[in-house]
Parts: sequence; C-alpha cells; structure tokens
Amino acid sequence: MWIDTHCHLDAREFDDDRDTVVAQAHAAGVNHIVVPAVARWNFDTVRTLVHRNAGCSYALGIHPIHAAQASDDDLVELRRQVAASMDDPRFVAIGEIGLDFFIPNFDVERQNAVFRAQLRIAREFDLPVLMHVRKSQDQVRSAAAKAGVRGIAHAFNGSPDQAHHFVDSGFKLGFGGVFTFSRANRVRRLAAEMPIEAIVLETDAPDLAPAWLADDQFSEQVGTRNTPAEVARIANAMAQLRGMSIEALAEQARRNTIEAIPRLASLLPR
Repeated sequence: MWIDTHCHLDAREFDDDRDTVVAQAHAAGVNHIVVPAVARWNFDTVRTLVHRNAGCSYALGIHPIHAAQASDDDLVELRRQVAASMDDPRFVAIGEIGLDFFIPNFDVERQNAVFRAQLRIAREFDLPVLMHVRKSQDQVRSAAAKAGVRGIAHAFNGSPDQAHHFVDSGFKLGFGGVFTFSRANRVRRLAAEMPIEAIVLETDAPDLAPAWLADDQFSEQVGTRNTPAEVARIANAMAQLRGMSIEALAEQARRNTIEAIPRLASLLPR
C-alpha cells in the first residue's frame, strides 16, 4: 500500500538487522523502498542491497555533503554507471543530489559544479532527480528548471511560495517524520494545505524519526533510529491532518510517486 520514496537502507545503523528492517516494512504495508546513493563509494553497495531485497529500487548520485570530496572522475564514473544501469528495472532515478547551505564552510562553488553536472546527466538519460534542498530551495529549483528535470524535493521545509514554485516546475514534495511534530508549524501547514497531488511520503531513515520515536520536541534525536516501516504511521498522520481516508491517500500517494519516478510503475504491485 505504501512507498518510502527516500530511505538510506545501506546506512551502518542497519548493519545488524537490515533484512529484519525490510521484512518489518513489508509487514507494515510498505510495499516499496527507494534507496538513494550518496557518493561513488556506495554506488555498488546500494545496487547490491536492492537486488538482494524484494520491493526495493535505487538511485545513483552524489550528495551535496560529499560534493567537496567528489572528483571529476567520480562524475565520469557516475555517468558510466547510470548508462550501464538503464537496462536495470530497479534503477529509477538520479539521487540524492542537490545543495546544502545549512552546514557552514561548505564549498559552495564545488557543490554547485557537482550538482549541475548531475542535472546534466539526469537530463541526458531522461531520469527524475531526488533533490536535497536544505536551506537551498530557490537555488535548487532554479537550476533544476533550467536543466529541464523533475522529480522529488526531499524533506521539503521551505515556504509556501517556494513549495508552489517547485510544484509548478513539475516536482513532488517529500514529507516524512518532521511534520508529525506539533511544533513543526511550517511543515505541518504545507502538509495540510498543499494540493494532495503534490505530496509523496518518505522516511529518510535512519534519520528524521517521527514524533512517536522521539521525545515530544521538534529536534533531531541523536541515536533515535528511523525505519521504512514508519511510512505506514506517517501516512496515518498525514490522512488525519488532511481529513481524508487512508484509502484515498494511499491511492493518491501511489499515483504521485509514479508521476515523480515513472520507472517505478513496473515494480509496484497493482
């Protein structure tokens, strides 16, 4: 019934029980998990993990946090692996890519160079992008629009105007555990008021745990592990917030996700 559009299943937090985590997600009604790469060193890891687990797909990309260390050879290798993966039905997108202006002293120029190179790859292969947009919503949307690509703005927490600009550019907005906190006023407003056609669900596991896994505060809970199974409860919270049935949300979220990531259509159960 549910799709986790963004889960770092390869993270070390899952090393001891990864198979159990996937089984628990499926048991909770999470039929599919999209696993994005973050750097050249985990391209093969993500691909292998996904092929070992039913109901999973993967994206290839270089996360902005790793952009400063990414060489031009890494970008060449990314393009090579994307080209080689196009016949793999479980390969569905370019990601996680984008810009991050939250952490100080990052090399903005290199972030931009790596980001734009990956947008060109996405455009070349007609693939959607899974976008990291932390404190960079306007810059990411502008670059993506110029490149002519679409996809998902992951963990979206910008303003209503920025949200509408992304949607007008053909993007879906990813909502996960953050909106479940009562103090997350802006994200909760977006989750409640944006057109339902704009919304997809995610966890960003093992990060961004929802309120029921953390203290009753809106803050990052160090050591609190999120898992893809939580998409089911996140969906319930979304349905309650919007005053809609869980069945209607499930159908719309599935439709939205396929619109954002068309290659998923052949992988999802009917």
